[in-house]
Amino acid sequence: MSSHHLAQVNIALPLEPLDSARLADFVAALDPVNALADAAPGFVWRLKTEDGDATAVRAFGDDRIIVNMSVWESTEALSDFVFRNPGHAAVMRRRREWFVPMKEAITALWWIPAGHTPTVAEAEERLEHLRRHGPTPRAFTFRQLFAAPDAPVSAPDAPAPAGEALRCPAD
Repeated sequence: MSSHHLAQVNIALPLEPLDSARLADFVAALDPVNALADAAPGFVWRLKTEDGDATAVRAFGDDRIIVNMSVWESTEALSDFVFRNPGHAAVMRRRREWFVPMKEAITALWWIPAGHTPTVAEAEERLEHLRRHGPTPRAFTFRQLFAAPDAPVSAPDAPAPAGEALRCPAD
């Protein structure tokens, strides 16, 4: 069992306020998709308020931005949920209906010690690092993954040693 987990943050700027008719389908999907995440293999934790989601969390210097942050046991577990879970994929397909396309990176991944709960300030720093420096072991993307600090070094098909880039299966 790994001594590290994968943290992820993604942000979005809604085209309209969350209580608008345009975003009604997105808001209606929050609880079901969050329940799918909570039950997904490899899920560890997600940012949420008493309301059960994180839409009230203010960060990234803009009160309109919504934040999604979670922790997973591995890149495979997160990738399976993000790209292969039908409920999540259905929402992802509609994101252009609800959110402003952003030119800068909106998602960052990074390794944390198992048991650590990342903060919003930590997520802001990791996303800013990714935007300034591109993918590094400190903050990376699905397109350029980095191995956990305690990843074993073994056969050629094994994950790259810590700090070395891994290829995303979609590449």
